[in-house]
Amino acid sequence: FKKKKKTAEEKMETAIEVYNDVEMRSPETQPIKRRKKKSMVWEHFTVETIEPDLRRAFCKGCNQSFAYSNGTKVAGTSHLKRHIAKGTCPALIHAHAHENENENENGNNNMTTPYTPKSETPRRRYRTHNITPYVSFDQDKCRHEIAKMIIMHDYPLHMVEHPGFISFVKSLQPHFDNVSFNNVQGDCVATYLAEKQNVLKSLEAIPGRFCLTLDLWTSKLTLGYVFITLHFINSDWKIQKKLVNVLMEPYPESDEALSLAVANCVSEWGLEGKLFSVTFNHQRASKTSAENIRPLICIKNPGILDGQLVIGNCVARTFSGLAKDVLDKGKDVIKKIRESVKHVKTSESHEERFVELKEQLQVPSDKVLSLDDQTQWSTTYKMLVAASELKEVFYCLETADPDYKQPPSAENWRHVEALCTFLKPLFEAASTLQSTENPSAVTFFHEVWKTQSDLSRAIGGDEPYVAGIAKIMKEKVDKYWRDCSLVLAMAVVMDPRFKMKLVEFSFSKIFGEDAGKNVKTVDDGIHELFTEYMAVPSPPQSEKSEKADGLSDFDTYIMETTGKDLKSELDQYLDETLLPRVQEFDVLDWWKQNKLKFPTLSKMARDILSVPVSAAAFVDHVFDVEPREMDEYKTSLRPETVEALICAREWLLESGDASSSSSAAVVKSEA
Repeated sequence: FKKKKKTAEEKMETAIEVYNDVEMRSPETQPIKRRKKKSMVWEHFTVETIEPDLRRAFCKGCNQSFAYSNGTKVAGTSHLKRHIAKGTCPALIHAHAHENENENENGNNNMTTPYTPKSETPRRRYRTHNITPYVSFDQDKCRHEIAKMIIMHDYPLHMVEHPGFISFVKSLQPHFDNVSFNNVQGDCVATYLAEKQNVLKSLEAIPGRFCLTLDLWTSKLTLGYVFITLHFINSDWKIQKKLVNVLMEPYPESDEALSLAVANCVSEWGLEGKLFSVTFNHQRASKTSAENIRPLICIKNPGILDGQLVIGNCVARTFSGLAKDVLDKGKDVIKKIRESVKHVKTSESHEERFVELKEQLQVPSDKVLSLDDQTQWSTTYKMLVAASELKEVFYCLETADPDYKQPPSAENWRHVEALCTFLKPLFEAASTLQSTENPSAVTFFHEVWKTQSDLSRAIGGDEPYVAGIAKIMKEKVDKYWRDCSLVLAMAVVMDPRFKMKLVEFSFSKIFGEDAGKNVKTVDDGIHELFTEYMAVPSPPQSEKSEKADGLSDFDTYIMETTGKDLKSELDQYLDETLLPRVQEFDVLDWWKQNKLKFPTLSKMARDILSVPVSAAAFVDHVFDVEPREMDEYKTSLRPETVEALICAREWLLESGDASSSSSAAVVKSEA
């Protein structure tokens, strides 16, 4: 083959490049000088000496080497430009692809490059515009990102050893060294520890006390896992919660299990003297469990009504227990409804016939039939409601569909309506718990006493089936009210729209002649608590402020001459006129605005209003029929790893994802 002759233009370009790049030598009497390389290609290449008379150019992106000089012969830069300009450098291709991706995400969907005539294309010099700078590979940073990915998306740790994952990572970065299960386990724990420092720092800045909730999970291995969450109000007067521990308990049914978990949490997070209340979320937690925790709280926190704010069960678990009682009472009729719904939903032809029949009968309901998940009582309630509204269609389905056998009777449908009547207020209250980020005790004081009143009326009704269900439910509500009425009532008192007036009104409906005694219990309790807050020493006044206050001894003089103390902040607050009962009222914001007027009382209100009504670790668990069960994979891991994975996941997601402060630091850790 004939070697193609260079054009005059190409010869000129080569000559210029040689002139720019070759080492200029001077006579022996002069020192050697090297002209600065001016070609833009040197933004992407470096020159290294291989032998005394041999130098090669190395691409900064892909590290590929090219001829540069051999003795006095210089290769020029045209072939180096082609490596960059023709798109053969894999590093630049990868960077350019990411750039296009980002442009598309920002709304630029034009995937084609406008045609530019050759005559308009500049030939003098090639510049790589808009190319993302090459980023060096960092093994430790990649491991840290893998650990965060596994934590945030709840992936199994063993995935790093799966052949598919290894192949995928190698295709992205051939230089990445595979990590083992032990490696990634250590990285996940290290990420958790880094995030934990951030959480500790944020908790140190909380001005008030903490309310603790305990959610006990079970497992197939009979091990228990105690989820401990802190509830508090921050310096901006916003209610917050933070999952801080997931502790494995080998004997979850023992009386000491929960008290040991609380003691561990208090010690680990430095909560001595900072707890306000403790709430369980486990129906089988015995009275002994509460008694074991109560002295622990009193010793560590002298000043919360001698441990009276240890609450044996939360509203969410109580409502779930009530719903379970209703479902158990109606299990036979529910089974019939479930079979009828199953007949319609498991066959396309049956469902089509059902829809046609509904249209013919012109049933106005827009409800859609669906089978229930028997672990979530809300789905059973929805199934019953939909079936009840479509009962007319089911009545006629027997004649229209020969495959439909044993439809529910008229009495069955009456029982379904009764079940829905009991379940509806429970469902609405639990839905509020689920939809509200941090529901307060004020909201549910009304729900609980109204439920108790409704059940009392149902027991005295004429329908034996309804009265039987109401009696079972009322026993459970009465027990909850005995345990929790004090803390719920104190939360209501701290609402300037209600104060003691709503307590007096509701107690008169519930307790009748005994209402006065129960109102006095609340009034005494809140005054006792305020006295304990007053006993906490205030920061000493500066000498300057003492001099500025010419009436610093006036209070003492009034006490000595009248024999009476000044009206306390609490009594002053209770004597003031109630605020209008508007729907959109932010109780916390009111206390924030009035904290200077009521400096001590506002601190007490902040702690009371932080008491949670749900101890469920996660909001989507409020409809659970039974306690949650830890999955088999996590129970196979070390307890420390389980805690690290679950807690770190919550913290990373709360921070907005992976971009938390610990993300900047590369974690190195070996298990």
